[in-house]
Amino acid sequence: MNVAVIGSGGREHALCFQLLKSKEIENLFCIPGNAGTKNICQNIDIDYLDFELLYTILQKNEIKVVIVGPEIPLVAGIVDFLSERNIYAFGPTKNASQLEGSKAFMKKLCKDFDVPTAKYKEFDNFDEAKYYIETNRHPLVIKSDGLAAGKGVTISTTIEESLRSIKEILEGKFKSSKKFIIEEFLKGEEASYFVITDGENYVPIGTAQDHKRIGEGDTGPNTGGMGAYSPSLIIDHKIEKKIQTKIIEPTLTGLDKLGCKFTGILYAGLMIYNGEPKLIEYNIRFGDPECQVLMMRLKTNLLTLINAVKNKTIHKAKIEWNEKPCLTVVAAAKGYPGEYNTLTEIKNIESIKINEHEQLFHAGTISKDNKILSNGGRVLNATCIGNTLEEAKNKANAMLEKIDWQDIYYRRDIGWRALKKN
Repeated sequence: MNVAVIGSGGREHALCFQLLKSKEIENLFCIPGNAGTKNICQNIDIDYLDFELLYTILQKNEIKVVIVGPEIPLVAGIVDFLSERNIYAFGPTKNASQLEGSKAFMKKLCKDFDVPTAKYKEFDNFDEAKYYIETNRHPLVIKSDGLAAGKGVTISTTIEESLRSIKEILEGKFKSSKKFIIEEFLKGEEASYFVITDGENYVPIGTAQDHKRIGEGDTGPNTGGMGAYSPSLIIDHKIEKKIQTKIIEPTLTGLDKLGCKFTGILYAGLMIYNGEPKLIEYNIRFGDPECQVLMMRLKTNLLTLINAVKNKTIHKAKIEWNEKPCLTVVAAAKGYPGEYNTLTEIKNIESIKINEHEQLFHAGTISKDNKILSNGGRVLNATCIGNTLEEAKNKANAMLEKIDWQDIYYRRDIGWRALKKN
């Protein structure tokens, strides 16, 4: 069987790493891939949002299964397009993808089906939003309605900051939408909870904790994610049951009733306070960098699970994990999430030893003239399993210390809250 992974980031490198364990796969492709995936599978450098061109390439290479990594092609309807042409695409339909593609859609679904989440109001008008901001207590959370690469959320502590944020959205800072929502600020600790579903049943597929802020101690602006670890230490059996019954199940039921049955990976971003989970947001695919730690810990073959979704037998699946913790540290280009340099050379990668428990996943890299160059804001993911979380963190940081790259920036405190508690 020939299989393709869509995407070019660390998530997709990690998916390829996991898929290569399957004996069913004859040829594995990554479209377009990066300098890391080039070493373990076949990259095809095309624009995957050109669905007709993509279909031609898939036919030419006799690819029958496509695993979609990023949210943009899912929201654009790649699953619908390929399904109509008898190619199995793992992920939700365009309608179901609104769950991530539109914050307003997600919040209305929560309201209609009693999913616990922050109180909110939707706006597309400056004066109406200004009045709301001036008459409500701060901090407030301002979210662009559409996709924003993980940077569309502002936790605002002052009226001035809130007004500046809504003005930027209305002026088109995020091309996907000029609509936004304003939410109450939720107290607690964040965690990520993943399930895999075939539209009829679901099974949990891991927990993690992400670090969104650029600065150590979780300070500064939001990013796409500067590191993560798995499993989450704050989701115990009791809280997990609440997540399933209060959040996951009513969401899947609600989508079904709306005529957009969900299949694929459903990722709930949660805030947990006093043992009660509330939904912050949904993603319709594996997170990045959470996917990296999950794929390292996953012992069950990923393709087996994807086939179970395809055959609607996911309820029979038994998912096994490496019980040891895994942690990933994201190496970004200096200046990210603001302005940063690209196409700068990254040296000494070849000296880093990788194995089943230690991987350097590439995120924003390209290979050119036998050199590895940076090609994005988040560039490398040092991902390690350890006997303890601290050991995993130390291994990942040590890995990045060996990298010779003038623009490297990474947080050295990933997992700090959990480590502080131990």
